Amino acid sequence: METGRIIFKRLETIAQVYLFTPRIFIIILNIKMRTLFLATLLYSFAIANAQPFVAAEQPPAPDYSLAKNWSALPFRQDAADFIPKAEEWVNDSLKEVDVFYVYPTMYKNGKQWNADVNDKALNKSIDGKPVKYQASVFNQSCRVYVPRYRQSDVKAFYQLDQEGANSLAFAYDDVKRAFEYYLKHYNAGRPFILASHSQGTHHARRLLQEMIDTTTLRNRMVAAYVIGFGIDTAMYKVLQPCLEEKQTGCYITWASFKKGAIPEMTSLYGNICINPLTWKATNEKADKICSKGAILLDFNKKYEKEICTEVHDGYLWVENKLPIVSGMENLHIADYNLFWYDIRENVKTRIAAFWKK
Repeated sequence: METGRIIFKRLETIAQVYLFTPRIFIIILNIKMRTLFLATLLYSFAIANAQPFVAAEQPPAPDYSLAKNWSALPFRQDAADFIPKAEEWVNDSLKEVDVFYVYPTMYKNGKQWNADVNDKALNKSIDGKPVKYQASVFNQSCRVYVPRYRQSDVKAFYQLDQEGANSLAFAYDDVKRAFEYYLKHYNAGRPFILASHSQGTHHARRLLQEMIDTTTLRNRMVAAYVIGFGIDTAMYKVLQPCLEEKQTGCYITWASFKKGAIPEMTSLYGNICINPLTWKATNEKADKICSKGAILLDFNKKYEKEICTEVHDGYLWVENKLPIVSGMENLHIADYNLFWYDIRENVKTRIAAFWKK
């Protein structure tokens, strides 16, 4: 039974961490102990029967010259354009900075290790969840670019020393090609922000290493919001974490957990955590007065001054009484939502600081 409890916790974590939907979390959280044995068997079966990764058997590569292979692009209407009714849309022609955003895992239980970018149901889920609630945070200040990519199935994260690592490397190749296409055909020398979450950050942190850290691109990067997956300062030779709200050319990262929680998913955080209420890495508590506002499912419901935070052992402790998320220990799915207005304001602040350099 103890093994069953461990598997149950892992299933609960998968629901919160990688599938990006509170509904699944609630379903799994309410599994009765009498079904725990079945859940254990199903999880064990899925891992044990995973097929070997063969690159040639994965879906065809996306052509990034085709608009359909971008979840979001400037100058068109898409899921990244959502804003609260209290705001007015800022025309993309007025925005002097881009954001290149890489979304989290939405692909699960697939027939192949990596997703097909032509999967309409999957694309609808990607657009309606992470793109809508995460990429949108940048749309007041930035032109938003979101490539579709052949992301890894959630199971890849539980076989990182086996086939999962090959699947993730395969997914990264798409992200890198999309970024290269963006630089060549869309960017036109403009400043940019790199943003990501979860699996997206798994890829974005490597993109920082290979294409930005020791290159001149670093001079055009306003900041990188690489959230919800482990970042260690030793990963980079030049790039440094952002240690104050106006710092530019640096990276910001955090992983959110309920105050007092001891995370089981240590891959979600590294040796640096930035508090999104203070924009510092220090461990003093940020009180509710600092919170500019959260958004959950309703864009027109702003939860202002409802959240306290503090950095603890490389991750972020969060106190809140918000619906849906207040009962969760692992707040991964809400890493952006809890601080939506805080990020939005900080993006404006860093862009202003960038232009003053």
